[in-house]
Amino acid sequence: MRYRRLGNTGLKVSEISLGSWLTYGGYVEEQKAAAAIDKAYDLGINFFDTANVYMRGEAEKIVGKALRKYPRHSYVLATKVFGKMGDGPNDQGLSRKHIIEQCEASLQRLGLDYVDIYYCHRYHPDTPLEETLRAMDDLVRQGKVLYIGVSEWTAEQISEAAHIADKRLLDRIVVNQPNYSMLHRYIEKEVIPVSEKHGVGQVVYSPLAQGVLTGKYKKGQDIPANSRAAQKNLDLSKLLTVQNLERVEALNAVAANEGLSLSQLALAWILRQPNVASALIGASKPEQIEENIAASGTKLSQDTLAKIEGILDN
Repeated sequence: MRYRRLGNTGLKVSEISLGSWLTYGGYVEEQKAAAAIDKAYDLGINFFDTANVYMRGEAEKIVGKALRKYPRHSYVLATKVFGKMGDGPNDQGLSRKHIIEQCEASLQRLGLDYVDIYYCHRYHPDTPLEETLRAMDDLVRQGKVLYIGVSEWTAEQISEAAHIADKRLLDRIVVNQPNYSMLHRYIEKEVIPVSEKHGVGQVVYSPLAQGVLTGKYKKGQDIPANSRAAQKNLDLSKLLTVQNLERVEALNAVAANEGLSLSQLALAWILRQPNVASALIGASKPEQIEENIAASGTKLSQDTLAKIEGILDN
């Protein structure tokens, strides 16, 4: 496993990290989730990601319990705040009240005194940005949060937050968590250049496009019964287009020529970006983790990257 600095910080995280969205506390039972976390840890993954809103806190409980057997200094743990956690008017968003209360609740569920990274899960236009940043800064000063992050913020929002933090002497955002894959590349145009300017690294989610870039979905064939696309609460219709499935077929041939699986090719392609610190995978089985971590340290040649670009038709 290779490790990279997170933004401009001194913190090093594994190039492949393990998330818990749609899995732990959901359709993956606790025992299997713990086995996946154990396998990830054994193989050198030191970066684990969850959120308060994942199954209304159940994912945090499972992740916290599974990691409790390991020395606290040996792993990096991230959780998030923003999503709806109740029916009251202050049970979501990025107000000071919600941030402080949800941080305490997350720490209780995780069974920890602090989290390494605390993300603003989305941008909240109803809350002044300075209020949000000051609440996060207070958590850092109290030792309950070590680093501040955001998820799916625009380049403009990241830039504004950096300027406010500098002006008010508040702790800076150091990481952004966007959706990024071969089939979803919006961050390349503005988010990455602005992030590089302000010392913000990317920890990307859905690097395998919800499993589409594993090759399990094929043109003209039924959706596998045990796949994510078969879950009633998940709509992958925008990803499972004929064009994308044709791209996947062509990318599979490139991967085979490189001696890689399609998922390894997709992850190595993401890690070609120096601004990306880590790619979050959502494995439900230990063997999936074994396959995916092989992408760490894999360098794709310029010829291979050119072939990929031609297929993606960017």
